[in-house]
Amino acid sequence: MYSTIESPTEQLGEQRLWTAVIARAVEEWVSGPLTSQREAEKFLFYDENDFPKVCSAAGLDPQALRTKLHKLKNSGAGPAPLPTFNG
Repeated sequence: MYSTIESPTEQLGEQRLWTAVIARAVEEWVSGPLTSQREAEKFLFYDENDFPKVCSAAGLDPQALRTKLHKLKNSGAGPAPLPTFNG
């Protein structure tokens, strides 16, 4: 019979998958093409729906992660500021 209870191995695998999603978003934010950088920045800093869910699935605290990302951004160690266009 099918069980909806995940084994610890399945839980760990899912957690690693979602951690990889976040890591990929950070990579795109830091060194991806401009369009990818913008999309990643929106997700990492402003998304209030999917970002918390992904962090939770990865076993991470979304606010703590955002705090660390803001520190990285403000230290100049993150990507160069993205250009904005008025027009």
